[in-house]
Amino acid sequence: MKVTIIGAGNVGAHCASLLAQKDIVREIILLDIKKNFSEGKSLDISQMLSLVESNTKIFGITNDYSKSKNSEIIIITCGIPRKPGMSRDDLININAKIIYSVTKKSIFFSPNAKLIIVSNPLDIMSYVSYLASEIDSSRVFGMAGILDSARYRFFLSKKLNISFHDIQSLLLGSHGDTMVPLYRYTSISGIPIKEFLSEKDNDIIIEKTKKGGEEIVNLLGTSAWMAPSASVVKMVECILKNSKRIFSCSVFLKGEYGLENLYLGVPVILGKYGVEKIIELKLNKEEMSLLKKSGNYVKNTINKLKNFF
Repeated sequence: MKVTIIGAGNVGAHCASLLAQKDIVREIILLDIKKNFSEGKSLDISQMLSLVESNTKIFGITNDYSKSKNSEIIIITCGIPRKPGMSRDDLININAKIIYSVTKKSIFFSPNAKLIIVSNPLDIMSYVSYLASEIDSSRVFGMAGILDSARYRFFLSKKLNISFHDIQSLLLGSHGDTMVPLYRYTSISGIPIKEFLSEKDNDIIIEKTKKGGEEIVNLLGTSAWMAPSASVVKMVECILKNSKRIFSCSVFLKGEYGLENLYLGVPVILGKYGVEKIIELKLNKEEMSLLKKSGNYVKNTINKLKNFF
């Protein structure tokens, strides 16, 4: 199995490191436009692998997409990261051009690959990559819900003073301020969350989750990379092992939930073919209203792509 990661910045390099340590792929290509950047990162990771007993080979490449030929999975992390004071939407026009270009180059050499989009704003960049790739939408999807859920479980575990391992949760909608919390679908070891926390108190946790990435940007001066990388690797592992796990991913909707022609976070079954099924939950009126609000936000954001399409 061969996996290519486009972008050797914090997310791309950490993703390569975590994936290599799993020892589940034969070869990782770490590709970046900056000369010697990916070569240095890959060399550092390679020198670590004997210590973790991994046989994965990792190669750093500068701007030569032919080296990514016949990749099983392509992870797109490139683009301009957020800086303090910037929203995800501020990145739209800059990153759309980057994502469109790298998708075209990547899919040319790996026409059967699955594409995992990590670049922000996530739902919009997933849509751009889908248009550029001209492949079935089941093979183009974004990493969002897994990260949002991990952040939510972390904040919830701190509030309740319990292990986050026992928390099951599901967050839908756009990756950002319009994410949709599903209080009814959250439980702790099978016990409904309402037995532990009121919906009002849960809303406070959700607000912290929505601002989780922004808080890190303000503290570090750049976007988060450790939790996003771990989220991507979980998706890669699921695809390569054909685990058919249920994750919330940003996927192309064709009428599901009454929404179409946009990418939005919903629960899916993920397997070796990519998105094998979109799961339509029976949402109540309030939940559906929030999801459609999130969908409208994404559509309005797509319209901000000035003369791009």
